[in-house]
This record gives sequence, C-alpha cells and structure tokens, in this order.
Amino acid sequence: MFSFSFLRSSAVTKRSSLGTLVDQSTVLLMVAIGALILLLALLILFHENANATTGYQLRTLERQRSQLLLSEEVQNMQIAQQQAIEQLQQDPRIQQMIPVKAPQYVKGN
Repeated sequence: MFSFSFLRSSAVTKRSSLGTLVDQSTVLLMVAIGALILLLALLILFHENANATTGYQLRTLERQRSQLLLSEEVQNMQIAQQQAIEQLQQDPRIQQMIPVKAPQYVKGN
C-alpha cells in the first residue's frame, strides 16, 4: 500500500494547474509566432536585396547600351562621310584616272 500512495503523490506533483498549462502554451505560441515573423523578415530582406542588385545591374546595362548605341551612330556617320560622293571625287587615285571618250556598252541577248 505504501507504493500506491507514492505513485499517487508523484502523479499529483507532476500535474500542472490549468492556468500554468495555458500560460506555457501562450508563451510557446508567442515564441513560434515571433520565430515565423523573424523568418519572414529575413526572407523579405534577402528578396529585396536581390531586387536591388538586379536593378543596379539593369541600370548599368542600360547605360552601357546607350553608350554603344551612341558609338554605333558615330561610326555610321563616319562611314557615310567616307562614302560620300564628294569624298570619292576628291580621292587622288580617282582623279588620276583617264575619262572615257567614247564608251561602248555591251547589249545582252
């Protein structure tokens, strides 16, 4: 009979009151919610950092693109200037050519 009374007394000491269980579950719930909020905040931080990095790279690429387009336009203007008829007519090799006096054209069949 002694052992049964010992089991009852240990079972009674292990029991917690309803208020204590509610307090423990409330604290556990608050810790879980806090951990989720912290995790979401870190995910948002990493996501925004990735977006900012992508935006910076995009702005850099747009600047390079506009510089390349300007360079292409300058090169096209230089090509057009070199191919201009006035430039070709003033070329020393062309000026040394003898003009044709009586050209004869070949007619096709």
